[in-house]
Amino acid sequence: MAAMNRSQIHTHALSHAPALHRPRRAPSVRLSVSWASSEAEVREAQALRHQVFAVEMGARLATPKGAPGGLDVDLFDAYCEHVLVRASQDDDDPGLVVGTYRVLTPAAAKRAGGLYSDTEFDLTRLRSMRSRVAEIGRSCVHAEHRSGGAILALWGALAEFMARNGLDTVIGCASVSMRDGGHFAASLWRQIAADHLAPIDCRVRPRLPLPIEHLRQDLAVEPPALIRGYLRCGAKLMGEPAWDPDFNTADLPLLLRTADLPARFRRITG
Repeated sequence: MAAMNRSQIHTHALSHAPALHRPRRAPSVRLSVSWASSEAEVREAQALRHQVFAVEMGARLATPKGAPGGLDVDLFDAYCEHVLVRASQDDDDPGLVVGTYRVLTPAAAKRAGGLYSDTEFDLTRLRSMRSRVAEIGRSCVHAEHRSGGAILALWGALAEFMARNGLDTVIGCASVSMRDGGHFAASLWRQIAADHLAPIDCRVRPRLPLPIEHLRQDLAVEPPALIRGYLRCGAKLMGEPAWDPDFNTADLPLLLRTADLPARFRRITG
């Protein structure tokens, strides 16, 4: 459930970014969803991630040695499935990638040596369910497409993927910018925890906690679009946020069971 973490669902979901000039999208734009089937398509997803996380959010991306510039690349990418939402003008135009996340299945997580979320949280209490858990991460949507269609398309693709692979739970980290020092993130955590906290047997602990006790928690905040999407789909907060100093974000650990998806998504999985 980002990622949602960037993976991070690291799932990483989209942060509370500063307002940008957003030109109106042409009414004729069509959205389509597919899964990356080539390295070139994965590169398109990584380019969008770089634009959102590095350029827009100011993250310091630690890319592997030799990785091309202008991309967000990490060692988990090779083990993940990558979903792409494209915006096109007509049937002959494949369109640019305007939304993406990656999914790490239980089998792929074993090959990778664990989940991305393991690097940020102690997931001991989730041990009994890990064979049924997919992790989503590096979730992001282009600034011009954050009002509905692209986010719904991402969720529809996830619902189909979970049903096809016999998985019933998604986890990930929703990333929130700390450009204000962390006060927005701490206030958002407090607001969400009031109504969306997971049961105790699904709680996790951050390895590097956000020091929420030293931050304001009383700000009136509006959750970023991707986090609103997670919550509307029935996601639960698994505990206090971790601090990711490289991305300069607070990462909220989220869990979603497919049984809790709204009816329109359950029809897809049924």
